[in-house]
Order: sequence, then structure tokens, then C-alpha cells
Amino acid sequence: MTRPNILWICTDQQRWDTLGCYGNSFVRTPNLDRLADRGVLFEQAFCQSPVCTPSRASILTGRYPRTTRTRQNGQDIPEDEVLVTKLLADAGYICGLAGKLHLSACHPSVTPGMERRIDDGYAEFHWSHHPAIAYAKQKTNHNWPTNEYNLWLLEQGTEYDPKPFGESGHVEIGPPVEHHHTTWCAEKAETFIEANAGGKRPWLFSVNFYDPHHPFDPPLDYLQRYLDRLDEIPVPAYVPGELDGKPVYQTIDHEKAYGGHAGYPFDQMKDKDHRLVTAAYWAMCDLIDDQVGRLIDALERTGQLDNTIVIFMSDHGEMLGDHGIYLKGPYFYEPAVHVPLIIAGSKDLIRQGERVATLTELTDIAGTLLDAAGIERHPGMQGRTLWPLIARRNASPGPLGPRDDVYCEYYNAMPWHKGPAPQATMVRTERYKLVAFHGEPLGELYDLEADPGETINLWNDERSASVKLYMLQKLCDRMAWTVDPLPLRRAPW
Repeated sequence: MTRPNILWICTDQQRWDTLGCYGNSFVRTPNLDRLADRGVLFEQAFCQSPVCTPSRASILTGRYPRTTRTRQNGQDIPEDEVLVTKLLADAGYICGLAGKLHLSACHPSVTPGMERRIDDGYAEFHWSHHPAIAYAKQKTNHNWPTNEYNLWLLEQGTEYDPKPFGESGHVEIGPPVEHHHTTWCAEKAETFIEANAGGKRPWLFSVNFYDPHHPFDPPLDYLQRYLDRLDEIPVPAYVPGELDGKPVYQTIDHEKAYGGHAGYPFDQMKDKDHRLVTAAYWAMCDLIDDQVGRLIDALERTGQLDNTIVIFMSDHGEMLGDHGIYLKGPYFYEPAVHVPLIIAGSKDLIRQGERVATLTELTDIAGTLLDAAGIERHPGMQGRTLWPLIARRNASPGPLGPRDDVYCEYYNAMPWHKGPAPQATMVRTERYKLVAFHGEPLGELYDLEADPGETINLWNDERSASVKLYMLQKLCDRMAWTVDPLPLRRAPW
């Protein structure tokens, strides 16, 4: 078996409904739409945490956040966790990365050089946690000297210096395309693709775009595409009063995101502000699509397209004003946890133009990659495999088959909410979603068939008591089965 190359594209904070192939008629994503035509699109893929570090650790290990012990932003992934990229590297793959990793604390106060790494398998490592966000505005030195994107800008004779957008204080104008962080990530990946053309060893390259993570700062020409249609862009899905009877963290973040630390005060924003933020977010997604097209062209130009599996996904979603909240936090609404997932390849490798409607977790990615490469899975992995759903030729079914629910965790994953710090878990079936806030009397229960917008909390509804009990049992089962399978049993006693 010839092992396929793997181009693994992971965006940051991109919800599932931001691509044409997922039904968005505003965005311009022809390259990702064509990618879906060359592979399998998963309609119901869900992250295991709505926050970066725990989600990324889960994706790369195939394990759950509490199992990896990487439950929060600002924590360091333990040295003994095994990443799928390490397993691939040990099996002969050449692995590279450009952009964000975020498996350990990423603040200059504790990482003055760059993010701490474990033995991650990446032989080529172009690290840039973020383009410099607030630090550029403040003109301080609170940035990493090894932020390779900033070094690249210096070589271009420029710097990261977003400009205010006069029509809304919630949107900025980012660098032009040629100097954009998204473009830099794609450039590094393109060079890697070209360098490995004709090589004897298979490769994996992680393209970890920072966008469409806030701040909402696309290049001006990308934002301008939407300005003529601004009034057509829907305002966020929010019913006044819907947060009454829901966990208090949502009301706090409704007033200002991140517990009051990040702006976006929903009620103080006008409809035009909301529409402009959405337009800027979509514009950032459009730029990602253009750069994905560049990478597909590079694969085709170098004769590697037919032997490369291309994955497109995101680590978690973005509220984008839905339910009166921006960014992310201790909530599990569809915009926060439902993400795009496309796995594509040649017709000899991957089924073409298919859509999978079954529930899928991002813990399943690591095992899928190992199956695609013919490598035995690590005994600590907890995710399943998607390979039988996507492989062109006969593939043995996964050991557990399709999922009937998905599971997600938030263990005080960000430091903004105090007294009490939220400890929450979610289980979702095709019809119902339950969220438990542990140690607190209030949770959430939604009937997704009757209330797909998740506005009516049935947690205290007496008529839904049997459903609540059923979902609580499912949640308990999922929490029990996230216990670490390691260390393995060595003998009967």
C-alpha cells in the first residue's frame, strides 16, 4: 500500500454554516465547495470543547479533554500524551506545521520565547500563535520574538497594524492579502508541498490558520464584497428574554463577551454593527477559501493531488451574536460546537461527493488518519474511525460503529467567570441536547426537533422530566466512558 500524503487544514473558531457547501448563500467558498465534491462532507461534526486548547489536544490525541488533562486554555499538555503526528512521524511520515498549535500555555508572561512543545512529531515548525492582536494596537513588546509571521512581515518591510473601520467600532481592517496571516500560513504550506514533491516518504502538513478567530479584521477588499448587500445579511438569531432561566454565564457574556473582558456588548450594538461583524467574519472565511485553492493548485501542479488526503475542519465554532452572545465560552449551542468537516481525495482513495449525516466527533480524526496510513492506533485513543465511511475501497467497519450521541466538556476552560467557575458537560443526540452545570441547580435541555434554535430551555419543564432523566443517564455513561484506557491491563490480576 502506498501511504497517502495528508494536508490537514484546521481553522480557528469557524462555525459549520460558513461555507457554500453547508448552505450559506452569501460566502464565496468555491474551492472548499469543490473539495466537498472530491470527498465526503460530514453534516454533523462536533468538537469536544468549545475552547481552543482542550479541543486541539483532543483532536490530536483522539482523547477527551479531561483524559488528556488539558481541560483549559493556559494549561500545558502533559509530556506523556501521544499526538497522531508523532505516530505518523515514527511510521515514516515527514510532518510540518504552519500557524497555531496551542497545546500549551500561550502567553508571553510564561512563554517569553514560544509555546512549549512536547515530542509532537513536527520536523518543520513555523509557529505563530496569533498575528499580534491587541499587542499591535498597544504598541507594546508583549509578543513573541519567535512569532514567525511577525518575522516574515519584517522581511517584507511592514508590520501587523490593523486599522479602525469607521462604520463600526467592532470591525477592523486587517493587512492586505499579500501580508495577511492566512496568506503566510498558505505560503509555508505551499513551499513544503513543493519541497516534498517526488520524495520517497509520505508527508503530513498542518495548516493551522488563525482566522476567522476574532478580532474581525479581514482585508478591506474582502469586506467590501459584502457592503452592497449589508441589509440582506441576517441579524443574529436572538429572542429577547431567551436567556432568562438559562445559566448566568450567558447573561454575563450577553453584556460583554468573555465575562466582560472582550467587548461586543450585544444590546449596545446596532443592527448595522451586527451585520458588519457577520460580514467581516464571512470575509475572513472567503480569504481562507482562496488560500485553500492555492494549496490545491500546488498539489495539482506538483503531481501530488491524487495521492493526498485533504482535511478541512475547525477546532470549534463562534457564537457570532446568536443567542445574544459573541465569541465563545461555557455554552454548547450549535454555533459553538458544530464545525465543518470535509475529507477529500482522489476517486481511488475517497468516496466522491457524499454527505454523511450521522453524528461525528473530532476525536475520530486521529484514528481515521492512522487507518488511512495503515498504521495501528495507539491504545490510549478513545475516538472511533471515520475511514469506513470515506474509503473508496472496502474497509473493515470501526469497532463501535456509528455514534448515537456526541459529548463535549467545559471545565473552567477559560478564566473569565468566577464564583463559581463553570464546570459543564454536554451530550447531544439527533433530537435532544442536555447541558449539566455540575454543582449548580440549573442546566439546559433542548428539543432540537421542536426548537432547532435552542431558545426554549426545558430543564425545569415537568413534561420533559422523562427526557431529562434519559439524557442525564446518557451523560453519565459518556462521562464514565471517558475514563483513561491507560495504563493497559497486563495480566488477570
